[in-house]
Amino acid sequence: MREVEEYIKKQKSPVKEICRRLRGIILKTLPDVKEEMKWGAIVYGNGKFYIGAVKYGVNVGFAIKGLSKEEIGFFEGTGKTMRHIKILSVDDIDEKRLIKLIKMVEKKAVCLSN
Repeated sequence: MREVEEYIKKQKSPVKEICRRLRGIILKTLPDVKEEMKWGAIVYGNGKFYIGAVKYGVNVGFAIKGLSKEEIGFFEGTGKTMRHIKILSVDDIDEKRLIKLIKMVEKKAVCLSN
């Protein structure tokens, strides 16, 4: 999607490379997922996931409604409907863990922000 590519392209390194890698992981894990720009971030699955560039790196957000307390504990933040994981460098990306979390959220979470 062109808007998403432009968003990634305008980021500084290493944020740009982190965004590209995360985008690839999400699209590989969920090949039919809807990708769009929303809320100043790259959003997937009508708001179940997001990739957002921040000053220090990238946040990968996940919808948590429908997850158990233990499952919600895998994420950072205190949001009532979304939590995130902070990625500070490309080396911080644990692809196997990310894929497990993406699949869990895709299967169990309910997105309220359509």
